[in-house]
Amino acid sequence: MTKKPKSSRRLPLDIDPSLLPCKAGSGEAILPSEQPGYYPGYSNLSQQAFWDKATRDLINDRVNNVPRIRHFSAESALFWRVVFEHVLPQSDRIPERRIPLVERLDERLHNKRGVGYRYEKMPPDREAYRLAEIAINEESQSRFNAHFIDLPHLQQDIVLQAIHDGKPSAAKAIWKQMSIGRFWLLLMQDAIEAYYAHPWAWDEIGFGGPAYPRAYTRLERGEPEPWEVEEQRYDWDAPRYSVSDSTESTHHLHTESRQNEFLPDESQ
Repeated sequence: MTKKPKSSRRLPLDIDPSLLPCKAGSGEAILPSEQPGYYPGYSNLSQQAFWDKATRDLINDRVNNVPRIRHFSAESALFWRVVFEHVLPQSDRIPERRIPLVERLDERLHNKRGVGYRYEKMPPDREAYRLAEIAINEESQSRFNAHFIDLPHLQQDIVLQAIHDGKPSAAKAIWKQMSIGRFWLLLMQDAIEAYYAHPWAWDEIGFGGPAYPRAYTRLERGEPEPWEVEEQRYDWDAPRYSVSDSTESTHHLHTESRQNEFLPDESQ
């Protein structure tokens, strides 16, 4: 029996193997790839000849023209880049195929673009992010006596878990100025919108892409369109140095009655 040749793929120098998702059972790290997900070989951009010009121009601009940082300082941009590495990790992607998140948030804040509404007990989004950066650093100092970006990855996870769970140990004055739960939802909304507006994320989840003018044809049985690929699912586990699998349910924090509180009961 001949041995299979070993993979020639190498781990990028900026990736810590302990932060990679693992194969279920074996714990072997899943190396970063150009296209993670369950739809290998699928590419929305390969279908752009079937889109109208306005759609094609918009999506190609989204891929090729990443906004420059104009709102955040260099220090704040780095801070939020590290935060986004936790709330929506891209360690499973090779560096040149990571989707810009901070740049899209910065563009939104620079242009003072909101979502058309603002909760009564939340400050404007620019101020919310400014206050949250201070609060997260105070939480880091309280728990580990260091600024957030200077902490090891697992300790950063623990700090953000405290915000996610609505159980901060510090920055009580800030969380009395805005709802901790609503800030977390704002953060996740910005991360998710930036990520899933990008065609590389569409490839990852098998989304068929723009339907105009070609349209979808296989709507009855959930079958892939002729240009799509069949799902190839595999089991995987969260990285070893992560609290992702141990985070408690916070559904109760996201009801309207709790969102209208400044702080969860446990933190008062």
